[in-house]
Amino acid sequence: MSIQEIESTIRDIPDFPKKGIIFKDITPLLQSREIFAEVIEKLCEPYRENIPDYIVAVESRGFIFGSPMALSLGCGIVPVRKKGKLPYKTFEETYDLEYGTATVEMHVDALKPSDRVVVVDDLLATGGTAAAAVKLIERFSAEILGLEFLIELCFLKGRKALEKYRVSSLIKVD
Repeated sequence: MSIQEIESTIRDIPDFPKKGIIFKDITPLLQSREIFAEVIEKLCEPYRENIPDYIVAVESRGFIFGSPMALSLGCGIVPVRKKGKLPYKTFEETYDLEYGTATVEMHVDALKPSDRVVVVDDLLATGGTAAAAVKLIERFSAEILGLEFLIELCFLKGRKALEKYRVSSLIKVD
């Protein structure tokens, strides 16, 4: 299955959640068992020979892709969540948004220095959320094998915030 076939199942929703934004709706992709399975396979492919210990999935749509990836690769999953959503003691990382800041958290016992991880999210835009997740992982001294995204909005240059690591996206929007 081609990337173009996968991309054709993602619809653009103009002015959502606010005017001027074009939201990438992945719902049709998720509704197709075949296409969803192909996306998971393509996201896992680079790690078949170098299996991570954990998929670090970023809330919330990263959970959709991270969970089946973890099952397919035979590894665990670690959530990175918005502040106040995790029940145990956490590390937190705050990052800048266009208008304000946001904070993500990870449990303090989520990783060990010997762990090898892959970070997964649906969309790479400015890179703020992914960079915050990376900073959390770096606190554990865990090894980041790579960052995987379904969609990358290249014009926002989010990859620059992650240039120290292997970054891959299936669909690139210029």
